[in-house]
Amino acid sequence: MLLSILNVIFCISFIGFAYVNLNDDDSWLWVPIYMVAAICCGLVVFGLYYPLIYLGAIAFYLIYAVILFFAEDGVKDWIVKYRRPSLVESMQATKPYIEKAREFFGLLIISAALAINYFVAVN
Repeated sequence: MLLSILNVIFCISFIGFAYVNLNDDDSWLWVPIYMVAAICCGLVVFGLYYPLIYLGAIAFYLIYAVILFFAEDGVKDWIVKYRRPSLVESMQATKPYIEKAREFFGLLIISAALAINYFVAVN
């Protein structure tokens, strides 16, 4: 029951995240990223588990997160060079390091949600 509630929350959240990314220049990338996660979480609510898809998606998301971490004006620069300014001051990310840090943490959230479902599915 708790897993279903958690997945409903994840599913709705990821659909919302996809929606707010529709007007971005890179919506072609981020809408599918969030929708794959939303669909995976939504299916769990109906008892449908796909562990191999979770692993493939998690691998993609974590590799992309590592790229964003080390990219120029990425998460590492946000931490070291820019001294971690707030990520939530404005929803309009005018600085590339803010945008990359937000994307990085979004990928970690998605990976965690899918990892929870993976470990439930294989046990």
